[in-house]
Amino acid sequence: MSLYPPPKERQTGIFTRVPEEFRLKNKPSDWVKANKPGQQVDSFLEGPSFDRDGNLYVTDIPYGRIFRISPDGEWVKVVEYDGWPNGLRIHKDGRIFIADYKNGILVLDPVSGKMETFLGHHHSEGFKGVNDLIFDSQGRLYFTDQGQTGMHDPTGRVFRYNADNGKLDCLISNGVSPNGLVLNPEENVLYVGMTRGNAVWRVPLLPDGSTSKVGVFTQLAGGVSGADGLSADEQGRVLVCDAGNGCVWVFNKYAEPIYRLRSCTEGRTTTNLAFGGKDRLQLFITDSSTGTILQIEMEVPGLLLFSHR
Repeated sequence: MSLYPPPKERQTGIFTRVPEEFRLKNKPSDWVKANKPGQQVDSFLEGPSFDRDGNLYVTDIPYGRIFRISPDGEWVKVVEYDGWPNGLRIHKDGRIFIADYKNGILVLDPVSGKMETFLGHHHSEGFKGVNDLIFDSQGRLYFTDQGQTGMHDPTGRVFRYNADNGKLDCLISNGVSPNGLVLNPEENVLYVGMTRGNAVWRVPLLPDGSTSKVGVFTQLAGGVSGADGLSADEQGRVLVCDAGNGCVWVFNKYAEPIYRLRSCTEGRTTTNLAFGGKDRLQLFITDSSTGTILQIEMEVPGLLLFSHR
């Protein structure tokens, strides 16, 4: 029996879909062979992030592509390279940071299309497979190192990198498939989606930079996947993509469920999300299994990201 009343259900609409010219129906992909064996995957979108001009950037993991989508829904391929790009964030200086499973943390110059490695290892040891990333207001970079971890291998990691002194701290080393992450408005709590544990962890951040009393913020009900991308709004509500049940859950800061935002497509793989539009009241969600970007109007603005400051 649930401890809370059922959340209000709301339906999303469609903002845009991957154009046919960019759907790769017959191109081989090692990512598809490993993660979607036997399936036909023409794209797999993640990493939505807005620049200051209102353009939406997304990644296409299996084919190493980064797209820019105008406010009118026009698609442009920014770069195609040998990698598996997942999370994406835009720094306040305009550089695009990418969590790439194969290559680590990369930086893309959106004008020249040049890509460089920003972080490729931890103490000369390669990452398991980085997944998502965010910045705080001080410019510190947080990112998840998921790899193939799960209930059978709870060794996923969460890192924080300080560019001012080059220090790379491992905040968590026992994660059950750490994926999306987001900070609360006060930046003293980090939330991390643990996909194969189907939960969101709450990670207190202490003034000295350490963590303590890490616990479960909320446990999802179950399914074929789990908690994926995260976001937050100005009230400290946490939005959680449910990558197997075609929806986004909205919880208040006490983990009480407020909304279930349902995909309007036949797809069930809602993976990541970002606030954009006027006053950051539009929520955009990647429905990866159908190559669709969903959209819904929210009543509370999304949290102002470091990239917008």
